[in-house]
Amino acid sequence: MKAGNGPPPPRAIIFDWDNTLVDVWPAIHDALNTTFAAMDHPTWSLEETRSRVRKSLRDSFPEMFGARWTEARKIFYDRYAAVHLDQLKPLAGSAEVLSWLAGLGLYLGVVSNKAGGYLRQEAERLGWDGFFGKIVGATDANSDKPDPAPVEMALDGSGIGAGPDVWFVGDGAIDVQCALNSGLTPVFFLRDGTEAELIRHNLVQFVDAQCRVRGMEGLKKLVQDRFAPISGR
Repeated sequence: MKAGNGPPPPRAIIFDWDNTLVDVWPAIHDALNTTFAAMDHPTWSLEETRSRVRKSLRDSFPEMFGARWTEARKIFYDRYAAVHLDQLKPLAGSAEVLSWLAGLGLYLGVVSNKAGGYLRQEAERLGWDGFFGKIVGATDANSDKPDPAPVEMALDGSGIGAGPDVWFVGDGAIDVQCALNSGLTPVFFLRDGTEAELIRHNLVQFVDAQCRVRGMEGLKKLVQDRFAPISGR
């Protein structure tokens, strides 16, 4: 995509989950610090958790805990399973805009580095599972985000191939990397600190200025703008 041209109208939109559609950081933070305490590691502040958690557990825990990573995995998932549904909150505008996008006939999917089972439980709890053709989490595919494998799985059966008319919406550098690796258009949610993350990873130039939006309402406006020349909306 050439800078300044804007993205093509989407045929499909793939979403990140945490901090894009929902806020479940308190549960992630709780489970991580429970794990750190059990493994004699220093605990993190909530701000550190928000800024540091990007990779899937199977990619990050071996780096953090070495040979004991499977022990740490069990501690984390036991605690997360106990608290995540009670602490799950949709972000502003998520339900309304997802419903609107589905009403346009767009194919919607989710690609997250959260374990797939918990991801689908959360979508079901919110009543959102009907919005998405596929909800793909960590370990569902052979590799996790930013690898293209989960995107390929999310689009499988939709009749839509990976390309610029598939948008990948997220709030982290790893989402932009996944979009680029998969040949999709990255759409980036501007929240506190997120643009600085793009700069740190030298990715700003790969996200069209029109594709840096303020949350779900910003996404809705971008979709409206891209369809306007075609439909008159």
